[in-house]
Amino acid sequence: MYTAALSNASSELKEAAIIDGANIFQQIKAVEWPAIKDVVIIQFIMSAGNIMSVGFEKAYALQTDLNMRSSEIIATYVYKKGLLDGDYGFSTAVGLFNTVINVILLVAVNKIVARMNEGKGL
Repeated sequence: MYTAALSNASSELKEAAIIDGANIFQQIKAVEWPAIKDVVIIQFIMSAGNIMSVGFEKAYALQTDLNMRSSEIIATYVYKKGLLDGDYGFSTAVGLFNTVINVILLVAVNKIVARMNEGKGL
């Protein structure tokens, strides 16, 4: 994605920066960063929305009786409460709480990015 965004950068602008004597860092700041800034912002906002989602499969596969107390995450807890213990309502509430926290984080990061980026967020 970043390579495709960099191909959108103006080659004339880069040549002009080289002719004007800009070093590599000045070229990145003036030519390449504006070309990929929107992609970086979108990737950052989308990854912040998944900050509380840890891979369920990895955590569940590596759990043993010895490390059960320290390896419990929200996803494995919801699985055990819902499917193994049969408490569907409680596991649904915990899953919904996790989703609400992810949405709150997503909106907060979007607001922060919009303030730092001249009012342009996602």
